[in-house]
Amino acid sequence: MTSSPLNPAPLVRDVRNIRLGIAGKVDENDHPYSWSAILNGYDPTAMREHAHPVISDYLAARTSREFGIQGVRVTHIWCDDPADAAKIAAAAQIGKVLRNPAELIGQVDAVLIPTDRGDEHVARALPFVEADIPVFIDKPLCVNLADLATFQEWVRCGKSIMSCSAMRYATEFISARQRMGEVGDLRFISITMAKSWHRYGIHALEAVYPFLSPGGWISARNVGAAGADVVRYQHRSGVVVLVCMGEDWLGGFGSMHIVGRKSELHARFRDSFSAFKAQLQQFVAYLQTGSPTIDFSETSELMQLLIAGEKSRKGGGEEVALPLTD
Repeated sequence: MTSSPLNPAPLVRDVRNIRLGIAGKVDENDHPYSWSAILNGYDPTAMREHAHPVISDYLAARTSREFGIQGVRVTHIWCDDPADAAKIAAAAQIGKVLRNPAELIGQVDAVLIPTDRGDEHVARALPFVEADIPVFIDKPLCVNLADLATFQEWVRCGKSIMSCSAMRYATEFISARQRMGEVGDLRFISITMAKSWHRYGIHALEAVYPFLSPGGWISARNVGAAGADVVRYQHRSGVVVLVCMGEDWLGGFGSMHIVGRKSELHARFRDSFSAFKAQLQQFVAYLQTGSPTIDFSETSELMQLLIAGEKSRKGGGEEVALPLTD
């Protein structure tokens, strides 16, 4: 089947039987467990033994009918530490454990890179991009402009790459977007988040991003400090966005406040399972249709917002104009 921008073709040979491979795991991120379990189902005993307790808890709260996407399965896994791969395979019923990531090539239709260290993602994605295997890359895609330029060039050359935070698909924030008529003309959005800017700033940014038109971000100013970032973003609509996050601010993880001329809304992220499943469904839809569900220009803009937040902090709280040019 031939394809064109107006008539894209599926990215996989058989849309009814999609084999996914997991490529990598890093400390303090158990997405390989959660993503694989959502797609494959799981062994409760092994999951509780090996994965973070939060994952076991939210998986256990779901019915068996909620697991899986028809025609899709994680069939192969490779991890940086072979012991991790064996544990995840046992917990999420993955049939093949591989010795190196290159072994995924030729055995799977697409690859999930479930690591959240953006400075590693070019290297992790490279063998699959070169082999024309579609990849989904965990947030953040990257943390510097040089790596962003590499991903942009790959996409311009027709490589199939998707990256996003599950916060884009959080049911709580989708519900808030559907209620925006209640607040009137939007004036202000704030969100609090926990952990580091490099690894979790994108969660906060992607949660607020769909509330505003793409391509309209003017500037960023970070008046916080390393480990406690407070970033003010200005949008051309006049809306001010405030992202506040700290390493141990777990009590405010994903808490959003929306203010308009008439009223306000509050939304709090709680349903990880539904957000992760919706995120995976979007990637599967991309594989099945060849049409990306997120324009890569939006991903690029989000990376610019993330990088600008850190650039401002390192510059002593200077106002950083967007888009970044160097």
